[in-house]
Amino acid sequence: MADLHGFMKVPRQEAERRRVEERIHDWKEVYPGGPGHALLPIITDQASRCMDCGVPFCHTGCPLGNLIPDWNDLIWRDEWREALESLLATNNFPEFTGRLCPAPCETACVEGINRDPVTIKNIEVAIIDKAWEDRRVIPIVPEWHSLKTAAVVGSGPAGLAAAQQLTRAGHTVVVYERDDAIGGLLRYGIPDFKMEKSVLDRRIKQMVLEGTVFKTNTEIGVDITGEQLRERFDAVILATGATVPRMLDAPGIELDGVCYAMEYLTQQNKVLAGTEVSDQIRADSKHVVIIGGGDTANDCVGTAVRQGAASITQLQYNPEPPKDRPANQPWPTYPLILRVPSSNEEGGERVYSTNTVEIVSDDEGHVKAVRVVSGHRDENRVFIADEGSEHDLPADLVIFAMGFAHPEHDGVVQELGLELDGRGNIVRNDAYETNVPGVFACGDAGRGQSLVVWAIAEGRAAANGVDAYLKGSRSVLPKPVKPSDRQMMV
Repeated sequence: MADLHGFMKVPRQEAERRRVEERIHDWKEVYPGGPGHALLPIITDQASRCMDCGVPFCHTGCPLGNLIPDWNDLIWRDEWREALESLLATNNFPEFTGRLCPAPCETACVEGINRDPVTIKNIEVAIIDKAWEDRRVIPIVPEWHSLKTAAVVGSGPAGLAAAQQLTRAGHTVVVYERDDAIGGLLRYGIPDFKMEKSVLDRRIKQMVLEGTVFKTNTEIGVDITGEQLRERFDAVILATGATVPRMLDAPGIELDGVCYAMEYLTQQNKVLAGTEVSDQIRADSKHVVIIGGGDTANDCVGTAVRQGAASITQLQYNPEPPKDRPANQPWPTYPLILRVPSSNEEGGERVYSTNTVEIVSDDEGHVKAVRVVSGHRDENRVFIADEGSEHDLPADLVIFAMGFAHPEHDGVVQELGLELDGRGNIVRNDAYETNVPGVFACGDAGRGQSLVVWAIAEGRAAANGVDAYLKGSRSVLPKPVKPSDRQMMV
């Protein structure tokens, strides 16, 4: 294990972000040189805090089952190469999870029972960022080819993980993406201040060198039918994500000046990539109201700040969470506590226990206000408005960021006649195969809206099922998590 007394001697310390006054004027990552580089001066001390518990609950907190105590100990011993091998044994893309995952591993850390947990997420990204900097992340080319083919539909983290695993297992893999660039939400949903696209590009380059083939501007169900795809490939994986946004049931949602978060974020990401976007939705000098309190809503806050919004109000249906873990959410569960992401440090106001009644129009059909009420949830979680609390918030731009309901059903899902569950997600068995033989589903398309770490875990697991299907025998790829394993959904 690491330092026997590290957890008692060394306080928790995270990578320091750039000053707000500096970072809101650019789109670079909020950490100087990236989060991995920012942690390097203190990483050995932080790794020494790991207790190498007899039962490491951080393993169960992480859907990937990352070998966290192992690489903490190796970093403390300054054995970076071995730490990288341990990290990559379970996680294809730690540079993504180390930047974007909310770290359920940390809330499951045994040290977190009565102390601050180990900075697992920061250490993870430091290992992989230094490895990239030292050119130790290289293509892993398969030694032989199976002569079997697999198509992956969707190039988000689930699709990329499945594709990389299957390519390395010796299969010929083609990834189809309907957008003009590879990456899914990693490309156009995540702002650069959270993850610069060079982080994604270097991983795509590695996969190309390994043999994975990427096809952009190709929508399955439109440019190629589902049946044509089945005829061309021995197996098909649907990793299309859950892209249907949750709707607000209130008058005025059709007004000019009202949009969904993914429209707003995608347009800004495309502009930063050098693409011209006509009539771009922007927040310049506008009063912006963002409805939603999750990561996507926070991304909209940071984007609106950088675009120069006059004001930003973030409406949340639920009450303000406590700062400390509540008694009804004991360790090692992921608690609903007050967290302050980088975007919320930069500006805007978070308003809790608020329900949207109506989007109010001006005389020309453009939004001018959001009518809201304050209230509370009863024992059945039904929102009860406080009497006389109704009021209008000035708004020139309203952004819906309430999450996603399920995958799109039109197109390939409907064409192939895939079975859906009660929430509208694709039904899979324990091998991630759908009701159509040879067609598999993973990530948010089957699980529903979830975390980047779950997407990678499901992509790896689906690759295991596909590998076994193609070989007609047991897979050599890592043992998968089961689709039925709900384990700490966040």
